[in-house]
Amino acid sequence: MATLVVIDYESEVKAEEVRLALLKMQKDYLIDVADAVVVVRDENGKVRLRQMYNLTAAGALSGGFWGTLVGVLFLNPLFGLAIGAAAGAISGALSDVGIDDGFMKKMAETIKPGSAALCVLIRSMTEDKVVEELKQFGGTLIKTNLSHEDETKLSNALATARQHATASPTN
Repeated sequence: MATLVVIDYESEVKAEEVRLALLKMQKDYLIDVADAVVVVRDENGKVRLRQMYNLTAAGALSGGFWGTLVGVLFLNPLFGLAIGAAAGAISGALSDVGIDDGFMKKMAETIKPGSAALCVLIRSMTEDKVVEELKQFGGTLIKTNLSHEDETKLSNALATARQHATASPTN
C-alpha cells in the first residue's frame, strides 16, 4: 500500500528543494517515491501543478517511434512519425498516473496564496532516516494516510525544524 504525505511550505523553492532531497534519498534506496508533485498557489490564488514526469512529452516520443515504425512498413515514415507523435502526445496529456490531479487542486485551495505544498506518494521507505532528513526543511503536515503514531512523529519532526528556524537569528 502506498503512503500519501502532503506538506505545506512557505515557498515553491523550498518545496522543490525537498522534492530534490527525496529524489536523492531514492537514489540511496532510503525511499521509493511513486510520485512527487509540487502544488503552487500564486499570489492571485491560481493553482499550478509541477509534476515530476511530463507525460505529454513521453507520449509524443513513444508515439513518434511507433508511428515511424508503422510508416516504414507502409512506405511513408514521415507521415507515420507525425501521426504517431500526435497520438502519443494526446494519450500522454489525457493520462493521469500517481496522485489524482483533482485532489491536489482541491487541496491547494486550502493553502495560503504565495505558498506551495509537496504531495508525495511513497511506495516504501526507511522511516526513521527519511523523517530525520526531512526534519531540516520544516513545513507543516497537511494530510497523510500514515498511522496516527507515524503521523505524530512526522508532524513533531517538522514542527521542531520550524521552531529552530524561527528561533535562529540568521533566518
